[in-house]
Amino acid sequence: MVCYHRALCSSPRQTGPRRLKVIPRDQHCISRKNISQSALKVMARLRDHDHEAYLVGGAVRDLLLGGHPKDFDIATDATPEQVHALFRNSRIIGRRFRIVHVRFGREVIEVTTFRGHHGDDDEDAHPPQSARRSERGLLLRDNVFGTLEEDAVRRDLTVNALYYSSETFEVFDQVGGLEDLQRREIRVIGDAAQRYREDPVRMLRTLRFAAKLDFEVEPGSAQPIRDLRPLLAEIPAARLFDEFCKLFLSGYARPVLHLLRRFGLFAVLFPDSAQLADRDPFSARLMDVAMGNTDARIAVDKPVTPAFILAAILWPAVQDRVRQLEARGDTPGEALHSAGQEVIAATVSRVAIPRRFSMPMREIWELQRRLDKPQGRRAAALLSHKRFRAAYDFLLLREQAGEDTGGLGATWTRMQEEHGPVEVDNTPDEPPPRRRRRGGRRRRPQPVS
Repeated sequence: MVCYHRALCSSPRQTGPRRLKVIPRDQHCISRKNISQSALKVMARLRDHDHEAYLVGGAVRDLLLGGHPKDFDIATDATPEQVHALFRNSRIIGRRFRIVHVRFGREVIEVTTFRGHHGDDDEDAHPPQSARRSERGLLLRDNVFGTLEEDAVRRDLTVNALYYSSETFEVFDQVGGLEDLQRREIRVIGDAAQRYREDPVRMLRTLRFAAKLDFEVEPGSAQPIRDLRPLLAEIPAARLFDEFCKLFLSGYARPVLHLLRRFGLFAVLFPDSAQLADRDPFSARLMDVAMGNTDARIAVDKPVTPAFILAAILWPAVQDRVRQLEARGDTPGEALHSAGQEVIAATVSRVAIPRRFSMPMREIWELQRRLDKPQGRRAAALLSHKRFRAAYDFLLLREQAGEDTGGLGATWTRMQEEHGPVEVDNTPDEPPPRRRRRGGRRRRPQPVS
């Protein structure tokens, strides 16, 4: 339940431009004691230098929902250069929209300048405040600064466009975010289709927050997703991997998976696995169980890795390809090795999986064949393999999804009990260090006099 005065949401939803709504201290539950001291310091220093400064976004949303945010973002009228000048412990990052990270030990406070409306003016006319689009409307650069009111309507979702002043203790709402919190709806600000065209990743964010908050996607924001989902192909594969991690490593992977499949976005990211999940109940259950287990581990602060989640998502595609390769005459080992390579190669063109995750994925898959033979010295030696635990967990996952392995999971569980704990190196794979070039600096040839 949203902890602010319910009377604020008793009126019908407005349409068209809104006036900035100010919610005083006695009509909401946000308390400074639940806000990071570092964030309070940043806002205070900005105000001391005659700048506006507000807590914004997810922190305000979660505080109004009675939660305890881990991240605190600040919006201000100060430019990135002005913010950087006030905080020695800061750096400017980003190109598409420049922001400032202010570091306090391990905590990072993200400070953004109010965004403004941008037109079709020439980008070179005002280099520090520029916007640039692709031919299809994709927003490539958005360094246009404005006011709080303009910033609110430039954000993506109404529930993420709420502002809190630590000076006056007021909450500011320009876009009806409080009403949507009360209605438990995720709504895109402005024309949803246009906003998705500006940045197709907003479609993923819309579903991510719906899953995180257990909200419904408002119909006007939901309808364009199926038509515009091909635009995700224009997003760099590296950025989509970052979004994948946000989707599946934040504790609500299972509802995210359901929404991605429902709206057709899963088929854009992982087309082969999506097709198999639609026609093969085991493939769908395997992914569903994997996401549920991941959420359960995160809930009790156990480590999770993209490698294991991706291994589960892509395993149906790997098995499908294995059957094709065996049919043409490849041995089971050759077929599994080749299938893993082919599936990963096809995936990284859409979602750029780093090698430190793709290599463990392949080992998890290939160890499944070795787990089929739990007898002899080689089986005992397998217990000390670096990926044994992950491969064993994956075997249990297959059984949990309904695959009949002939009791292999119980057999390997018993073997571990008999042999006792084994020291296993669980350090992540890192790329090898670059070799330094031998020799000193090459000297330029001296001119002959």
